[in-house]
Amino acid sequence: MYFQTLDDKSECVGVYANGKLHFEEIPKGLTRTWRYTGSIVDSNIEYAWLYAQGKNLEEVCPEEIQEDLQAAQKRFRAYMKAFKIGKIDMREHCFFDLVPENFLMEFCEIKNKITQHVFETYEKPLNYNLLEDTDRLLHKIKYQDLNLNKEGCRELYYASTGRRKANELMKNYYYVDYKLFGTVTGRLTTSPVSFPMLTLKKEFRKLIKPHNDWFISLDYNAAEIRTLIDLLGAEQPDEDVHAWNVKHIFNGEHDRETAKTLFFAWLYNPESDAIHTDHYDKKKLLDEWYHDGHINTQYGRKIMVDERRALNYLIQSTTSDRVLSRAIEIDKFLEGSKSFISHIVHDEIVIDLDDEDREKLPPLKAIFEKDNFKANLKAAKNYFDFEELKI
Repeated sequence: MYFQTLDDKSECVGVYANGKLHFEEIPKGLTRTWRYTGSIVDSNIEYAWLYAQGKNLEEVCPEEIQEDLQAAQKRFRAYMKAFKIGKIDMREHCFFDLVPENFLMEFCEIKNKITQHVFETYEKPLNYNLLEDTDRLLHKIKYQDLNLNKEGCRELYYASTGRRKANELMKNYYYVDYKLFGTVTGRLTTSPVSFPMLTLKKEFRKLIKPHNDWFISLDYNAAEIRTLIDLLGAEQPDEDVHAWNVKHIFNGEHDRETAKTLFFAWLYNPESDAIHTDHYDKKKLLDEWYHDGHINTQYGRKIMVDERRALNYLIQSTTSDRVLSRAIEIDKFLEGSKSFISHIVHDEIVIDLDDEDREKLPPLKAIFEKDNFKANLKAAKNYFDFEELKI
């Protein structure tokens, strides 16, 4: 049965189904809707938005109801503008409590028709399960307010530019709203209303504090190179990959940072012949994963790309999906505890850890290091002053 939820927050429970609004008793047999929201607990629901790979309602709307959709969205925008003018925080209120029921029914019926159209015309993505699990996790993160405060950040306020930026961050942003379909490779981006976690200058990370006792950072050592090694079916070095390359690829002729720079300049430039090695066989990789103008990743993504950028897309997409897969596992592992995933930054997962969960650190690291992807484990009282942990 097709249905629509009436708000995206877990505490705002209400659905439209069978031409009616339901608040007290949710109908049984609900199976398909437009998009996941926090009030949905059934794991068997399918989502049209994921089938449509993140396209919006207008992009997938059948021609015969486009005018109806435009009229409904015009009213929706008018309501949201009024709420903004009235300084109503929609994270604190249920949408269905603030608008007329006849509008809810009209809009939801249109969304039901669009949802049905998507399921009838789009194929289920090969990576649907990963997309769904990731969407659920990102939704959870969105409704976790960040703990932002100035403690220990005096140096940010010495200069007027730093002071203005810190005050702007403290005043205007307090949660991270990731975009699941922000890039073709699957790497996360953030929405315009989000705290700029992915682009934040490092010195301003001091403003971010854990709700519990510690921030724990898990990030891969040379993530993209380890992805390259994994795709080639080679053995992962136990040591730092860049140090391994210094010895085995550059024969000790360069220091670590120089070797790192030279390696990436060669890796992502198809015309470069600066490095001669069979260990990193770029041609073999493209022969296996790039066909007919598309890369097909081990996580089920099919991405159209020219040959020049194919290797870059393959490695970035695979690395991103690996991190998201590990984040999903870690989130499930932490269920029922005070600790939780605070945010994700590229190949780093940051956990807000309660002292009671210290014994969970070894299994958390083991989850992240699956397939011998060596990781760095660090701890801090803010999202800047990290120190390495040895366990």
